[in-house]
Amino acid sequence: MTTPYYSDDLVTLYHGDCRDVREWLDADVLVTDPPYGMGHVSGWDSPNRRIASDQNVSARDEVLGMWGAKPAAVFGTWKQPRPPAVRHLVVWDKTAGTGTGMGDLDAAWGNSHEEIYILGSWPRGERPRLPSVIRTSHGMRSLSGQTGHPTPKPVALMEIVVGASPAGSIADPFAGSGSTLLAAKMLGRRAIGVEVEERYCAIAAERLAQDALPFEVTA
Repeated sequence: MTTPYYSDDLVTLYHGDCRDVREWLDADVLVTDPPYGMGHVSGWDSPNRRIASDQNVSARDEVLGMWGAKPAAVFGTWKQPRPPAVRHLVVWDKTAGTGTGMGDLDAAWGNSHEEIYILGSWPRGERPRLPSVIRTSHGMRSLSGQTGHPTPKPVALMEIVVGASPAGSIADPFAGSGSTLLAAKMLGRRAIGVEVEERYCAIAAERLAQDALPFEVTA
C-alpha cells in the first residue's frame, strides 16, 4: 500500500503515476482534468512549465480503461479526439466578464471554452437539472500564478461538477494543484487524488491543509 503524501478526514493525496498508484480506483466517481495531448507550455510565468504525459491522449485513455464503466467527468478539448462512450457533453465557458479567451490573438474567434465529457451512468437523483454550459468568471493568468500550476481549474467550477455528480467518493488521478480535491472537501465529499509531479502535490497539500477558500480572480 502506498503511503499518502497528504491525508485528512476527507481527502487522501498520493504522489506518483496513477497507473501505478491505484488506490483511486476504489472511489465511486471520477472527476479529473487529464493531459489534453496538446504539448502545453505555459508562457505566462515560466516557459518550462509543461504538463506531464501531454504529448497525446494515451494517458487519459489508459486511465479511463482502468476506470471502466463507472461514472466519470473528464475535461478535454475539441482539438483532440474525445474519449469513447461519451454520454453527454458539457461546455465550460470561461470568459464570463473576462473577454474572448485565449488562443491566436490575430484570429477572429477566441479560444474561450473547454469540454467536459460525461461517461457512465450519471443520474440526476434529487439534484436540480443543470444546463450543459457552465460559465465562470476568473483571470486564468492570475489563477495560474497563485496556484503555481499552468492550467488550474477554478474551485467554484469544480464545486459545480462535483456537486452534480452521483453519490460516493471522488477520484482524481490527475490531481494537479488540487482544485477537484478541495472542491470535494468543501462539499463534504471523500476524495482520493494522485499527482505525478511532486511540486504540484506540495501545492495541493498546502491548499487542503489550509482549508483554503478557492482562488477566484476576475481580472
